[in-house]
Amino acid sequence: MRRDVLELRQFYASRLGRAAREMVGRKVLEAWGDAHGLDVLALGYATPFVAPLQGAARRVVAAMPAQQGVEIWPAGARNLATLTGEDTLPFANALFDRILMVHAVEESPDSIALLREVWRVMAPSGRLIVAVPARNGLWADAEKTPFGHGRPYSRRQLAELLREAELEPSGYTRALYVPPLEWLAGWAEGFEQAGSRVWPGFAGLLLMEAVKQTFAVKPKAVRAKRSPRPVLAPAPAPGAVTRQPLPRPPHKP
Repeated sequence: MRRDVLELRQFYASRLGRAAREMVGRKVLEAWGDAHGLDVLALGYATPFVAPLQGAARRVVAAMPAQQGVEIWPAGARNLATLTGEDTLPFANALFDRILMVHAVEESPDSIALLREVWRVMAPSGRLIVAVPARNGLWADAEKTPFGHGRPYSRRQLAELLREAELEPSGYTRALYVPPLEWLAGWAEGFEQAGSRVWPGFAGLLLMEAVKQTFAVKPKAVRAKRSPRPVLAPAPAPGAVTRQPLPRPPHKP
């Protein structure tokens, strides 16, 4: 069951949520830059991390699952968020250059159908970042945070899931080394710097980037069996008239 949009908004308004937004948003900027002139989709509840892209990107829109609910975004401006079904995104094919999925895959009732819709709306040269709770991290067990719900993933499990949806992983990183405790939020930067060097496998969040497999389905080569006898032309049926080729007319100079 998905977290309610009000619960998600409340979390990201807290000190711990603001720290998470800063740590994860930094990873997105490192991977994509400012997305200048590109079309960006924030899917799930990814709006806290794409706000810095609004100035340079050509378009930044948000799609939020119906089971979660939707909020007006960005606040105080023309709404760019829509409520959508997970397997029926209301967008044209090959529309988005960049897609960020947060609070999307781990709570989806059909993650493959969701990712295949992402494949459909992603441009051939597009790039996708999926953020999920890391299986070995502390945040996967923190039920007071949104990352403590749904299915956590290991790097291998997430890569296999993406490939099944015809998306090819191209890189990964980790974030949220700070323990999911409100009173430690002020130390998040220090935990992030030390954790990536000392215990990289115990981050709370796994982020994996993938590209679209345009020619993902390839026919398998089948070796033809050699016939034990020479292949002959079909014999005429009994009583059938054998037609001879018509003679060519003589060449006239």
